[in-house]
Amino acid sequence: MILFAYALVCLIFGTTFLAIKIGVDAGAPPFFSAGLRFFVAGAVLFLWMVWKRKASFSLLLRKEMLFTGSALTFGTFAGLYWAEQYVSSGLAAVLSATGPIMILLLQTSILRQKAPAISLYGCIIGLTGVLLLVLPNLVVDISPLWLIGCAAVLIGECCYAIGAIYSKKVINSMPEVSPIALNAAQMMYGGVLLFILSLATENVHPEFLLSYETAGSLLYLIVIGSMVGHSLFYWLVAKTNPVFPSTWLYISPPIAVGVGFFFYNEAVNWVTILGVFTIIAGTILVNADALKQLMLKRRVSTSASKKMNI
Repeated sequence: MILFAYALVCLIFGTTFLAIKIGVDAGAPPFFSAGLRFFVAGAVLFLWMVWKRKASFSLLLRKEMLFTGSALTFGTFAGLYWAEQYVSSGLAAVLSATGPIMILLLQTSILRQKAPAISLYGCIIGLTGVLLLVLPNLVVDISPLWLIGCAAVLIGECCYAIGAIYSKKVINSMPEVSPIALNAAQMMYGGVLLFILSLATENVHPEFLLSYETAGSLLYLIVIGSMVGHSLFYWLVAKTNPVFPSTWLYISPPIAVGVGFFFYNEAVNWVTILGVFTIIAGTILVNADALKQLMLKRRVSTSASKKMNI
C-alpha cells in the first residue's frame, strides 16, 4: 500500500505542471486560479479535519499559518503560475526540482549549518543541470519574458525553501496538531494572498470557468493535485518518515517532461533530457546524507524486530 501511494504521489505531482499550463494557456488568470485552487482545497481539508476533531478554528488565528502560507503557497505558486504563461510545463517542473538545493543553500549560508561535501557537490551538479536547460533556449529564443519566467520559478523555489525550513519548525512546535490541518491552514492563507495579488494585477472575468480546459484544469488541481496528492503525501509521512515521500522531487521532472511532450507537444531535445537527469542526480546527492541515515534506521529497526522474533 505504501509503494502504491508513493507511486500515486509521484504521478499526481508530476502531472500538475501540465494541468497548470493547460489552464493558463486557455485563459485562466494565473494568480486568481492559483488562489482558487489552494483556498478551496485548503478550506475543504480544514473543515474535514475540524469535523474529525483533529483541528480547531483557533489554528487559523496563529501567525505561523500566515507566515508559512506566504512562503510555501503564495511565494512558490505565484511565480510558478505566472511563469507557465511563457515556459513549458516540463521546464517548470525541472526548475522546481531545485527546491532541495535551495534549502541546502539557505541552511549553509544563513543558518550556518554544516553540510556534507557530497551535498555541496550535488548542489553544483544540480545548478549545472539548470544551465543545461536554460542556455540552449537562450540561443533559440531570447524572449525576455521566457527568461523572466525561468527566474520567477527559481525565486519561487527560494520561497519554498524558506517555507519548508520554517514549516518544519512550526510542526515541531505544535506536535498536537495534525500536519494535514497545518497544511490546510497555510494553503488557505496562501490562497487569500493570491486573491489579493489577483485583485491588484488581473482583470478577472468569471466566464473563464466556462471553458472545458480551465474548468477541467482547476478541478484536477483542486481535487487530485491538492486534496488527494497532499493528503497521500502526509499519510506517507505518518507511515514512514519525511524523507521517503519527498523523493517524488527526483521523479516528477521526467514525468512532467514526458507528459508535456506526449500530450501537449512541448519541445524536447537531447540537451533537455541531459539537463533533467543532471538535476535529478544533483538533487539525490544533496539529499544523500538524509537518505543514508534513513536506510541505516531501517536496517536497525529490521534487525531489532528479527531479534524480538527470535
